[in-house]
Amino acid sequence: MYKDKKGQAAMEFLMTYGWAILAAIIAIGVLAYFYFSPGDMGANAAVLNAPFYVEAWNAGAHDTAGTVGLGIKNNGQDTLTISEVKVTVTGGATCTTGSAPGDVASGAISDIVATCDAGLTAGANFKGAIAVKYTRGLSTTVLTSTGSVSTKVVA
Repeated sequence: MYKDKKGQAAMEFLMTYGWAILAAIIAIGVLAYFYFSPGDMGANAAVLNAPFYVEAWNAGAHDTAGTVGLGIKNNGQDTLTISEVKVTVTGGATCTTGSAPGDVASGAISDIVATCDAGLTAGANFKGAIAVKYTRGLSTTVLTSTGSVSTKVVA
């Protein structure tokens, strides 16, 4: 008879902990759903290799085309001459600048708008690869800095 009561006490103990763990899992699941819902979790990041840094970025949907805006900062010590900025959208579209941004002094930010050859859909997640072609000082050697951008497309 004593053995049965011992087993019952152990079972009640485990059941109490089981209910507490189940309640904690449900609470974590509800918080994760409201704060980290997958539809809202489009990564909002832009990275560019040295000597550049992306200060600001966006992707916009317009009538028939889309644009990608980048605020590129020269983190190097020299004045750099940017000759081309190209954003290749995951899925095939290409976004290029109409004219070369030109000279960017050390610590200065160059605002660049690249027009895409295919439209972007407002509200969709945008992801693309960035390639910046530039030269240093009086050099004629063309260097390339690469990176990536991902954000939601705004109207």
